[in-house]
Amino acid sequence: MADELLLEARELRKSYPVSSGAFTQSSRRAVAVDGVSFALPRGETLGIVGESGCGKTTLARMLLRLIEPEAGEISFRGQDWLRARGAVLRALRRRMQMVFQDPIASLNPRLRVGGIVGEPLAIHEPQLSSAERRARAAEILAAVGLGPEALDRYPHEFSGGQRQRIGIARALILRPELVIADEPVSALDVSVGAQILELLARLQREFSLTLILISHSLPVVAQLATRVAVMQAGRIVELGPTELVLTRPQHPYTQTLLAAVPQIPV
Repeated sequence: MADELLLEARELRKSYPVSSGAFTQSSRRAVAVDGVSFALPRGETLGIVGESGCGKTTLARMLLRLIEPEAGEISFRGQDWLRARGAVLRALRRRMQMVFQDPIASLNPRLRVGGIVGEPLAIHEPQLSSAERRARAAEILAAVGLGPEALDRYPHEFSGGQRQRIGIARALILRPELVIADEPVSALDVSVGAQILELLARLQREFSLTLILISHSLPVVAQLATRVAVMQAGRIVELGPTELVLTRPQHPYTQTLLAAVPQIPV
């Protein structure tokens, strides 16, 4: 069912203490996410766009429960994600994965690629043998365009684009339903970034993924997203179909972002 909701966030909030000096404590807090709500139908690509510091990454980490919100609700597959514990938490967690911004920092330099990509299987499917994990890792690496020789190499032996492919393979090996890609091409050259975006589009079709694409770049979002949420100062100030937001923006901040881009592909 195309309109079935996979994820719903309601009034999510998160703030952090503001340091006023090395030896003093402050009661002031900086608001990172301020009452964010949205619904994500299964199979959609939602682009979340805004300048650095607007709360995009904090929101992404709350959606995956890498950090906990101070207030709000998250529903995933119709279940209360924030209250999930034990076996329910484990079952839901494997259905959502993240592709990180920095493909160098997110890969353990001491592990070979086969171990990095297969690690989620060791956690969530411990009954698999090492040979079975290796075979699954080789299969998913092939899906992202890397051959079986990659299994025994270390991350530093690959280019930035190849490392991002490894990160994508690690995210997909559990066959998740939701992937959150946090600035997946911002650390890459433009041409390499375009290849990664094309790869994400193909993998979304092949693996029936629901995708949240986070970026500070409207052209990046425009290539993949079916809907766009524009964030400013921790809030979603505009949300709508990509073409409508890019051609007839309603909020002044969206208009400012568009004015800074010579041409947006729609």
